[in-house]
Amino acid sequence: MSTEGRNTTRMMIFVAVLLAFTALVIAIGLGLREHAPGNMGAGFLQGAAIGLLAILLMAWRLSKRPDRATTFERAWTQTGDERDDAVLTRALAVLGLAAFPLTAASAIAVALGAEPLIVLTMLLFAQIGVGGVAFPVINRRS
Repeated sequence: MSTEGRNTTRMMIFVAVLLAFTALVIAIGLGLREHAPGNMGAGFLQGAAIGLLAILLMAWRLSKRPDRATTFERAWTQTGDERDDAVLTRALAVLGLAAFPLTAASAIAVALGAEPLIVLTMLLFAQIGVGGVAFPVINRRS
């Protein structure tokens, strides 16, 4: 049974979703540039561009050299085996468990008079750090 049609269909779906997501990001970014305070729109567009480039890099690595792709790339793009999916699920569970106390601590900090922008930035970096540490630790242990 040939799988060539499936790969073409999967690639077309990937490109369509990527284009729709890019259009949505651009619309949100331009709306933020027009109506949000400060340079929020520019920062959003820059962060979204970095995220989209990371997605394209993962897709390119998986299409050219799937044997050299990392566990994270295989799990995140849902092309891995059961172990890759289990590692990602467990890492996201750890992140979910840590999100509530981190968010509560952020709310308390804002209530005590901390600058909300700084607290939200630190919350985002803390959550990225928890996920960035949880995935390799769980990957190494399993």
